[in-house]
Amino acid sequence: MGEFSTVERDGHLTVVTINRPEVMNALHPPANFELAAIFDDFAADPEQWVAIVTGAGERAFSTGNDLVFQAKGGAIEIPPSGFGGLTNRFDQAKPVIAAVNGFAMGGGFEVALACDLIVAAENAVFALPEPRVGLAALAGGMHRLPRQIGLKQAMGMLLTGRRVSAAEGKELGFVNEVVPVGEALAGARRWAEMILECAPSSIRATKQCAMQGLEKSGLEAAMLGNYPAVGRLFMSKNFREGPRAFAEKRKPEWVGE
Repeated sequence: MGEFSTVERDGHLTVVTINRPEVMNALHPPANFELAAIFDDFAADPEQWVAIVTGAGERAFSTGNDLVFQAKGGAIEIPPSGFGGLTNRFDQAKPVIAAVNGFAMGGGFEVALACDLIVAAENAVFALPEPRVGLAALAGGMHRLPRQIGLKQAMGMLLTGRRVSAAEGKELGFVNEVVPVGEALAGARRWAEMILECAPSSIRATKQCAMQGLEKSGLEAAMLGNYPAVGRLFMSKNFREGPRAFAEKRKPEWVGE
């Protein structure tokens, strides 16, 4: 239990809840550094394989940077791992799922975009409205959104700061599933359970290849790239356990390694 967040560990799943509902889960430097430490612990724990990040209450996932804190003279400080402890975590091989109720605005949307999957309640609203208050989406939003939904659709959001519903987010392609209000966390848990059925070493190799492969110059370069997680996959106990369990018609017993 942190001052600005809560952490629940359920088997191999970590659920992180931003807990500042009185300010719609907006983040100030102390909250950002607290979340950074939480995700550092998640990354380092071999028994934690998947994480979900969500916001307390039904009104907001996170409305981003705490502008009231900033307006009162509060310093703008971001940990090396980025806003919410996630947006600069480019080496994170473990899957992270965003469970979004209500508003995901500005930095809150950027945190969601930094996750691998987004499960959104029907009342979810997404936007990068920074230009409307003299700022810019500098926590990755300007770069992740075009890569995830295409340039023209992204520019339509970036240059206007317009709000997008959960349904439109799914149509645009940055939302994986839309669920009833209040069920975003339950929906994210379903996705997490499906991931947890797979070997964690395979999941990490898959994520690393997919994400780093996008930075290559073409398909051939991506396929021939050097991905350390693939080497670890070949050396893992899971690489032998999976085929053995299949042949013996039983559920595999994965290890985190």
